[in-house]
Amino acid sequence: MTQTSPAVVPVQLPPPRRRRVHRAWFVAAVTFVTITGAAAFRSLPGLLIDPLHQEFGWSRGTIGAAVSVNLALYGLTAPFAAALMDRFGIRRVVAAALTVIALGSGLTVWMTAAWQLLLCWGLLVGLGSGSMALAFAATVTNRWFTERRGLVSGILTAASASGQLVFLPLLSWIVEHHHWRPAAVTVALSAFAVVPFVWLLLRDHPADVGAAPYGAREFVPKPPPVTGAARRTLSVLSSSVRTGTFWLLAGTFAICGASTNGLVQTHFVPAEHDHGMPVTTAASLLAVIGVFDVVGTIASGWFTDRFEPRRLLAVYYALRGLSLLFLPMLLGPAVHPPMIFFIVFYGLDWVATVPPTLALCREQFGEDSAIVFGWVLASHQVGAALVAYLGGAARDAFGSYDVVWYAAGTLCAAAALMSLVIRRTAPAARAAVS
Repeated sequence: MTQTSPAVVPVQLPPPRRRRVHRAWFVAAVTFVTITGAAAFRSLPGLLIDPLHQEFGWSRGTIGAAVSVNLALYGLTAPFAAALMDRFGIRRVVAAALTVIALGSGLTVWMTAAWQLLLCWGLLVGLGSGSMALAFAATVTNRWFTERRGLVSGILTAASASGQLVFLPLLSWIVEHHHWRPAAVTVALSAFAVVPFVWLLLRDHPADVGAAPYGAREFVPKPPPVTGAARRTLSVLSSSVRTGTFWLLAGTFAICGASTNGLVQTHFVPAEHDHGMPVTTAASLLAVIGVFDVVGTIASGWFTDRFEPRRLLAVYYALRGLSLLFLPMLLGPAVHPPMIFFIVFYGLDWVATVPPTLALCREQFGEDSAIVFGWVLASHQVGAALVAYLGGAARDAFGSYDVVWYAAGTLCAAAALMSLVIRRTAPAARAAVS
């Protein structure tokens, strides 16, 4: 009698689960789009100097003073904005900030006196832009990510450059062909257009959607709203100013702002125009800086996850200072290969300093790092504000920007040395906050 073996019934394995994209990346994407769309107001000041000078007869120093107020408030508002986001939530603060930016930019079309430029572009746009400055990116990064923070901070920092890339050629064309008022209206509309993205798609904390931060091994409950935003902001400042690290970070970032937003972003276009280059061509060069800024900043975030931030800062500032020392010899009526090399080289370095500076703030100041970075950013914008004004005043006094380029290059060399003096943090502590 033969025995038959039992039939083998094939077992059908369940299909492998598709790995879902973590919600943190969608929040980062919305943040990127928001900062990109709001970057229009950052692109316009350098394009307004000559048109306002010609129409109203205001000196470049007067116009630079309005830009200076804007840049200073952009920085001084940032630390309070970080605390307000802890109190009222990211969505409410950013949506309100965009509305104030749109209001300030839109009102400029009716101005007839210099004080109105100071009020609209200096005060309103400065307060609005400061409320959604890099502290916005720092808050999103700290809440939604425990891994890849350097990369994410680099991507979000690059968003402003992406907006510059989009808006600079457009706004320069509008200014040249339709005057400056339609350009100001375009800035207002672009700020309004971003508000729905913020309100409908952005979330304040991973716990709002039942998720853990990206890279976290366990769920993190949403902290209760923090009251006394102004008091907390000032108390964090009071404790952080007692450390040498804070002053070194603030000093280097002030030089960063002076050599980027205050100098190149504000005065590069009029400086090239002084040498016979059309405004649209000069603005396009500034936009190309934004292209390479995106690449450089994201790469800097990747480097920050792998190399010591202090040394990265020293390299970035040294290279930036070297490029600015050569710039006066490159200005001219036409675009030539050495100028293209400067644009690429400088663009890669434009805000590459932000990811390592953020990393150093996290290493040294822990849970208060977003607010501390807000104060460090304030120094960045104070430096930018001083040079925005002094650059225009130097142009009025000397008929040239050359002395400003040389001074900025020298300051960058000093910033490189200051970066190396920042106190190191133990590797274990560094890993805990990365």
